[in-house]
Amino acid sequence: MFLRTVLVTGGAGFIGSHIVDKLIAKGDRVIVVDNLSTGKKENLNPQAEFYQLDIRDDLTEVFENYQIDYVIHQAAQIDVQQSLEQPDFDSDVNITGTVNLLEYCRQYDVEKIVYASSAAVYGQPEYLGVDEEHPVNPISYYGISKHTPEHYLKVFHQLYDLDYTILRYANAYGIRQDPKGEGGVISIFVDKFLQGEQPIIFGDGEQTRDFVYVDDIAEANLAALEHGSGEIINISCNIQTSINDLVATMNQITGLDLKTVYQGARSGDIRDSYLVNDKAQDILDWEPQYDLQTGLKETFAYYRDQYNLNQEIAATKE
Repeated sequence: MFLRTVLVTGGAGFIGSHIVDKLIAKGDRVIVVDNLSTGKKENLNPQAEFYQLDIRDDLTEVFENYQIDYVIHQAAQIDVQQSLEQPDFDSDVNITGTVNLLEYCRQYDVEKIVYASSAAVYGQPEYLGVDEEHPVNPISYYGISKHTPEHYLKVFHQLYDLDYTILRYANAYGIRQDPKGEGGVISIFVDKFLQGEQPIIFGDGEQTRDFVYVDDIAEANLAALEHGSGEIINISCNIQTSINDLVATMNQITGLDLKTVYQGARSGDIRDSYLVNDKAQDILDWEPQYDLQTGLKETFAYYRDQYNLNQEIAATKE
């Protein structure tokens, strides 16, 4: 007998697949909706029930087939650069897609939705560390499209009593993050290091980020199913790390000494960011278990295995 039935959108993706694994390990029935535009079938837990659908699609079959108790909404367009080049697509997925999902939650009496938001909603910080009371002032279309559904969640709650928790992620990294396309800086750098190529930094490298490991983010989502009703909560390590320091740590872990290539800063990129996670500790009883060194070691080990496997496959085809 299952504990709960949970729908995870983006459940074949980087963060979503880790959430799915943890839910199944707890005894939940898990339904995954993912269009596989960036998610991968190999990320899917075999015990999850999978629908290859876009969150903008007709989801009637999914909601008719199961009495869904909770929704964890991870599916999104997350590429800042793509949001600048295609703002219509960005808003269609992140805003219209989320509203579509909320309508199904309303119609089928879902108890609660946990929404994956982003530090991008804060824009260039007015102060550090950024807490949940910090003004919202996104500087990219992506930041706008992640913030707008937060308002919809509040109004759906007011009108229809749909419970929600909003989690604003700092910079996620870890196992299963794709270095291609919309990958984060760490997965891109790990890929470069494994190939012995110089990492490229946009700007002077002194810009800072707050890196939080994927396993910790997944745990926060599980905690938010039971706590944090109607709350906006930062999910972060509460530590400021420069990109130059990140490269230095990677050199130390790998025993390499790769020199950095510096290029011009990109529009839409925030200069400095780190989020205060006191609220997550208080309300969710959550705090990160992985420091950057530990998370990077796990990440390198995973990608090294993947890289070696790909090399072996390529060799058999020659």
